[in-house]
Amino acid sequence: MPDSQPAPARHDKRSSRPPAALRDRGSVTTRRRRSDPLLNRVLVASTSIGRGVFARRRLSAGLVVGEICGRVLDSHPEDAQYCMELGSGRILEPAAPFRFLNHSCDPNCELFYWEDDPGQEDRLWLQTICPIDAGQELLIDYCWPADAAIPCRCGAVNCRGWVVDPEELHLVSKAAQ
Repeated sequence: MPDSQPAPARHDKRSSRPPAALRDRGSVTTRRRRSDPLLNRVLVASTSIGRGVFARRRLSAGLVVGEICGRVLDSHPEDAQYCMELGSGRILEPAAPFRFLNHSCDPNCELFYWEDDPGQEDRLWLQTICPIDAGQELLIDYCWPADAAIPCRCGAVNCRGWVVDPEELHLVSKAAQ
């Protein structure tokens, strides 16, 4: 999280159904089992700005890394710095490791939920969008609305200068002038 607090995530990735092994898990959990394949894929480690999520091994493009587990709430908690808005309008306060996903204007992962199953609306998933090498940080584009934008320090070649939805960048640029 190179910049302050993340705003609600926006999710537009659509897919068919999750693999059976992932569908059978409960919709809200705060602990992971030792046998969870996620623990073999990622780890939380220190970054120059706090903590981040890193690949333990090479991850192929299009891989569903895992479900974003945590508490599903009806309203924003007092400390909402890690919260994400869900399609149902409820709020997800993610648990580790995905609580520590950082922003980049050039992300290698994206958040999504399967839309063909009504019971899945409050289940959020992380998927790679390109190959990720072992030791590389997993990054998402926060796509914050313009009214929540903050200066970006992600360091990507194509950095927008603001943590903001690319479609709303023009709104931030005008406000900053």
